[in-house]
Amino acid sequence: MLRPRLARLIHSSVPRRALFDPKNVERAEDDVDVCIVGGGPAGLSAAIRLKQLERDRGNEIRVVVLEKGSEAGAHIVSGAVIEPRALNELLPDWTQLPDHPLTTPATSSSMRFFTEKFSIPIPHPPQMSNNGNYIVSLSAFTRWLASVAENEYGIEIYPGFAAAQLLYSKEKDSTDPWGSPAESVRGVITNEVGLTKGFIPKSSFEPGMAFNAKVTLLAEGAHGSLSKLAIQKYKLRKESQLQTYGIGVKEVWRVDSTKHEPGKVVHTLGWPLDMKTYGGGFVYHMADGLVSLGLVIGLDYPNPYLSPYRELQRMKHHPYYRDLLMGAERLAYGARTLNEGGLQSVPKLNFPGGALIGCSAGFVNIAKIKGTHNAMKSGMLAAEAAYDAMQTTEEGQAADLTKYNEDLRKSWIWEDLHEVRNLRPSFNTGLGVWGGIVYSGIDSLLFRGRVPWTFKHAATEEMERVKESGGSLDATHTERARLHKPIEYPPFESPLSTDLMTSVALTGTNHAEDQPVHLRVVKTHDLAREIENGEVERAETGEVLDDGKVNRKRGRREHVQINMEEYAGLLGRACPAGVYEYVKAEEGDKAAEEEGWKGIKLLINSQNCIHCKLCDVKVPTQDITWTVPEGGGGPKYNLT
Repeated sequence: MLRPRLARLIHSSVPRRALFDPKNVERAEDDVDVCIVGGGPAGLSAAIRLKQLERDRGNEIRVVVLEKGSEAGAHIVSGAVIEPRALNELLPDWTQLPDHPLTTPATSSSMRFFTEKFSIPIPHPPQMSNNGNYIVSLSAFTRWLASVAENEYGIEIYPGFAAAQLLYSKEKDSTDPWGSPAESVRGVITNEVGLTKGFIPKSSFEPGMAFNAKVTLLAEGAHGSLSKLAIQKYKLRKESQLQTYGIGVKEVWRVDSTKHEPGKVVHTLGWPLDMKTYGGGFVYHMADGLVSLGLVIGLDYPNPYLSPYRELQRMKHHPYYRDLLMGAERLAYGARTLNEGGLQSVPKLNFPGGALIGCSAGFVNIAKIKGTHNAMKSGMLAAEAAYDAMQTTEEGQAADLTKYNEDLRKSWIWEDLHEVRNLRPSFNTGLGVWGGIVYSGIDSLLFRGRVPWTFKHAATEEMERVKESGGSLDATHTERARLHKPIEYPPFESPLSTDLMTSVALTGTNHAEDQPVHLRVVKTHDLAREIENGEVERAETGEVLDDGKVNRKRGRREHVQINMEEYAGLLGRACPAGVYEYVKAEEGDKAAEEEGWKGIKLLINSQNCIHCKLCDVKVPTQDITWTVPEGGGGPKYNLT
């Protein structure tokens, strides 16, 4: 059996100056029992639970975790306040394990309403109580959990392996969750390494590896690239509502010892956001004089002139933050989309040969602003169903994880989400943010979710229309620029607030520049079809395929026209890493003539990408598809 670390040494015989053809490449293969895509809390919990079952029941299984980051935790960013409920179940003696990072218990929780100048205490919903919880860097927690997985359970974790494609059976050998004949998932293929931007192999070229797996668990986090494809292919949202998202932008500061209160948790509403924009701020006092602060903004915001990054910088100009950060040093910056849809948006979790776990499915309790406990528990439940399925599945058959889908709906995850299911959608009524605040207060304080109704994120007709298009519900809430005025953000006041590139430098982000751009200007359903046909690399170069369906240059031109003419170049402000620019082209610029509009072209600085996925969710034209770059690229978070 070929081991992954050896496989990376195998080079293809593809002619070096020929355009890469994925249909005719020899790939190294590795056979595993369970392949887990994503080394975050959900994926690692699933891996550990599988090995615990192996110890208890005696049937040896091989578990492999593929992590696209350069190391475990490198792509993890969150608040974070962790509820240890799942950890207590997974590792009951975790407090005795060496180097665990849960050393700062939450000691107080409060909520404040901000105006531009004032900070007003308001009642704290009981669901946001943090008794028994811990303030921690989720990146550090993930690194620790990975060390437990490797050292205590012998789990194979392979950082720098970016899963780029799902491996399907050659025939329809199974049925989807709705009973229709379907190909099953038989593993994944990792990304090619050593291609130029033009998809020509370099001397260092190595084709992606094929991991053949009996069970494939997708634990990619919110809006994962393979999870999207699985959800679409197997119609996993057929009976659920579409997912909705927020963008979290955060920083970590070392503050003056006189301002530091270890264990203090503060959440805020109001300024700097207006009353048409859902969101709020947080301040968590960690260990060692560190404070984690940030802002979460619902991606259904209507104003295309809004910049999440500039809102965070403006927020720090409030007197509350000026006082807290006086004499402080900023150490880290990060951003990531998060699920906000809750119970209504949980899809069917199983597909032939695998399942969605963690934020790939979407178990964030947005009222608590916590999801790690649910993500870990979902991984544990999926592991138990996967282990049982492997014992009963005959050779050549696809594993059926229906039991996981059933068990999760009977678990405390479902109870956790059910209680708060109406809070987030209550902000989408005609009463706006104020209506949401009033309803959420009544529901959380009095009803505790015990009401006979369940709100929808959108009307049924709108929901079905967006489902059919394969797009994002949040993108449809974006209004035309003519309905809004540009937001006048205050000048930066370094070191309190800084320009975007200064912040991005703190993420340690790096990508090899001469590689295919992983931010594809193409609709996801088109990309899925091309991947399955083995044509995506040829299509990305702008060639027209035999069927005449692909012309990337025309697509980019339409993207620029609509996004500039109607939405004032939204991505140029919305991206929290400065990846997208709509720039005035120089005279004679051939690219602008072929792909631009009125002398303006789209410039994608993919090397800046911090893997937040905002672009894929929010772009009004829904024609940016985030795919994985070469493994090991991206941010190198360690304090977030």
